[in-house]
Amino acid sequence: MIDKNSTRVLVIGAGMAGSEAAYFLAEKGIPVVLVENKTLQKNPAQKIASFAELVCTNSLKSKDANSAHGLLKSEMSAFGSLILKAANLHAVPAGDALAVDRELFSAEVTTTLKSHPLIRVVEAEAENPDQMMKDFECSYVIVASGPLTTKKLENWIMSEVSSDDFYFYDAIAPVVDADTLDYSKLYFKDRHKSPDESADYLNAPMNKVQYEAFMEELVNAEKSQAKEFEDWKFFESCLPVDLMAERGKDTARFSCMKPIGLELPDGTEAWAVVQLRKENLLGSAFNLVGFQTRLTYKEQVRVFRMIPGLEEASFIHLGSVHRNSYLNARKLLNQDLSMKTKPNVYFAGQITGVEGYTESASMGIYAAFQLWRKIQNKEAAIFPVQTGMGCLVNYIMTCQKPTPSNINFGLLPSIELTKEQRRNKNRKKIKKELVAIKAREVFEQFISELQ
Repeated sequence: MIDKNSTRVLVIGAGMAGSEAAYFLAEKGIPVVLVENKTLQKNPAQKIASFAELVCTNSLKSKDANSAHGLLKSEMSAFGSLILKAANLHAVPAGDALAVDRELFSAEVTTTLKSHPLIRVVEAEAENPDQMMKDFECSYVIVASGPLTTKKLENWIMSEVSSDDFYFYDAIAPVVDADTLDYSKLYFKDRHKSPDESADYLNAPMNKVQYEAFMEELVNAEKSQAKEFEDWKFFESCLPVDLMAERGKDTARFSCMKPIGLELPDGTEAWAVVQLRKENLLGSAFNLVGFQTRLTYKEQVRVFRMIPGLEEASFIHLGSVHRNSYLNARKLLNQDLSMKTKPNVYFAGQITGVEGYTESASMGIYAAFQLWRKIQNKEAAIFPVQTGMGCLVNYIMTCQKPTPSNINFGLLPSIELTKEQRRNKNRKKIKKELVAIKAREVFEQFISELQ
């Protein structure tokens, strides 16, 4: 039986990971002090005062049980994920993806945490976690400072954890007002779904001339410049669309603007397609999928109005570039995400070297679960690499050159196909399904053995 009065945990940051960590521990009977700074001063990427803000996109990726993100979601659900509970309550149509109304989702998380009897929310800027543990009489701390660690906390990390650089740059996509779109030039269709199926994505087709003119303007347009830092270091899976254009005029056609599976109503295929996803349940706003950008605000309005149907578009939010912080986990952290030099200090979320909403949230659960075991005088539980959480932890603990990663099948052990399966034209899909099935089996057995 846990003595609730003997152990208190400090959680720094009420983003995806911090919210999960605080909720998990509180549900296990552990008092939590949750410190969040955004109500006092938002960072450049934040727009609202509530917790677990989705700053880049409103999508938590695939719900498909046989996808990598679907696999991770099933494991998070097994641990009682607060993020997934809130997301499912405030989901908006997005095909196979779990997309949410950002404000309702964040409000749900905030209300749940603030109303929990074992969670004390403190509005303050974290400067020195060691001192804060003493101030709040906490035995442990989980640092989940999110995509933009504040300068004072960053200074502590640089001094007490690592003096190496630990950042890269990320970019946010713009959001348009649905009432200002020209729907005569747009069509609804989800990728690879038949035309008679209901669709959640709005598509803006381009012919070759339109596309190449658009790419040229993306290259020539004025960009925001990095301030106080030497160079841009973007996550490869979240590149600004203007940077794609600079890499080659066809780069975007094989990425965020690929037309495959998005045939026009007459059955023809466009040269390129811009997809717009509902930003909320009412469909009163759409975000431009994959259109993270470095363009200045003025140039965004000018260039993005070149997209068919967006000639008179009103932008509710414009895109921006922000810095994301992360550690070299392999050198600095133990397998349970505690520091090698300070075992009562844990890190969780994107700062550990993962990328993405569900990935960050899952690492919040993972760190909290491991800390809960430590409080019970149990050894750290090494998650099998065949599981979603296990493969993410294995990645950050073995990656020679830290590069943040999403959950993907490349992180999971491969499975050999039979000769008959290898001859099947759908062999890639079959292989992923088999890997996902194996992962679920291993996870269920792992959890059962722990219990």
